[in-house]
Amino acid sequence: MSFQDLGVQEAVVHGVQSLGFSEPTPIQERCIPLILQGKDVVGSAQTGTGKTAAFALPVLTLLRKRGAPRCLVLEPTRELAIQVETAFQYYARFTELEIGVFYGGVGYDRQKSLLSYGVDVIVATPGRLLDLQQQGVLKLGSIEILILDEVDRMVDMGFLPDVRRIVQLCPVSRQTLLFSATIPPEIENLCSWVLKNPEIVEIGERRSVAENVTHAFYPVASAQKFDLLVSLLEGIEFKSVLVFTRTKQTADEILDRLKRLNHSVTVLHSDRTQKDRISALEGFKSGKYEVLVATDIAARGLDVVGVTHVINYDIPLHPEDYVHRIGRTGRAEQIGDAFTLVIAEELKAMLDIERYVGQKIPRQKLDGFNYVYTALFEEGKGPVKPVKGFRTSKGYSFGRYGR
Repeated sequence: MSFQDLGVQEAVVHGVQSLGFSEPTPIQERCIPLILQGKDVVGSAQTGTGKTAAFALPVLTLLRKRGAPRCLVLEPTRELAIQVETAFQYYARFTELEIGVFYGGVGYDRQKSLLSYGVDVIVATPGRLLDLQQQGVLKLGSIEILILDEVDRMVDMGFLPDVRRIVQLCPVSRQTLLFSATIPPEIENLCSWVLKNPEIVEIGERRSVAENVTHAFYPVASAQKFDLLVSLLEGIEFKSVLVFTRTKQTADEILDRLKRLNHSVTVLHSDRTQKDRISALEGFKSGKYEVLVATDIAARGLDVVGVTHVINYDIPLHPEDYVHRIGRTGRAEQIGDAFTLVIAEELKAMLDIERYVGQKIPRQKLDGFNYVYTALFEEGKGPVKPVKGFRTSKGYSFGRYGR
């Protein structure tokens, strides 16, 4: 099956092929024909499966020529809005369509000028979109296609009231598409109100981890977490590593300490300016930085191809965030590894994650690391001991805990 076979416009196909993609992914193969038929769609799939192209390609095909703003894409964060707008720009590069992105944290002048020039596709965060609408410079009466992307994240961030207001500002006679990695009950209620007889497309299990990602827990005493992180970074053969923390303060502390150890590292969290956040992401994508330390702002939807490893320095607060975090590696069918450092106080959170994903996650240790005792070593039946695992480029051995 090719993109042409699915009905994608030839000019849009050229844009996709210029990025090196020749065959659609499963979610693209199933969603594109439905969207081209004008149907409302709910698309659910694991991260890294090509959800953006699943709605962007048919939308660009349906729009075809310049006109008033006819497609609105809502994103929960500025980073996601920029990323999706960039994808649209690439896909539309051989068409005459204009794409615009609108988000907070920056001035209004450039965004107002863009609206005056005219755009066919609006990619926006809810807050800035409502600001522009209330100022009278953005009207949604011409919207034909409404796309709610990463909806589970919008619910988590408290944007549901804003989303409802925006939906009410759009024409009733429209096509609505909803894409999300998971579909919790709040979203199911939203679907019943926003969509009309939607087609449901689910690829893979909602709570499963991608098969091409190897993941494990690394029990460690709290005082040794940073030392274990450093040993992992020195012991694994990686191209780029995402290190997730729970707080901005911890992220900054790890940044400073890794810098002092001469690691090529940057940081991403909500306290950084928009300019610095864009610079950090671009530097990480380009290879300028090998390590990106981030809070959960980077866990959802950010498309950074080639991330070989994810390290959860702090275990996530919510089990579903575990799937999203480690979904940053192993994208586009590549192989990935994910390590989660776990201290004794996080035992319940660790077990909650296992219940959520429906599997026992291996406990591993780093051979040669001078561990101090932690109560997690007593988890299960009897004491644990290391068993041989695979070798890395620096001679370390990683093994699963056994009895």
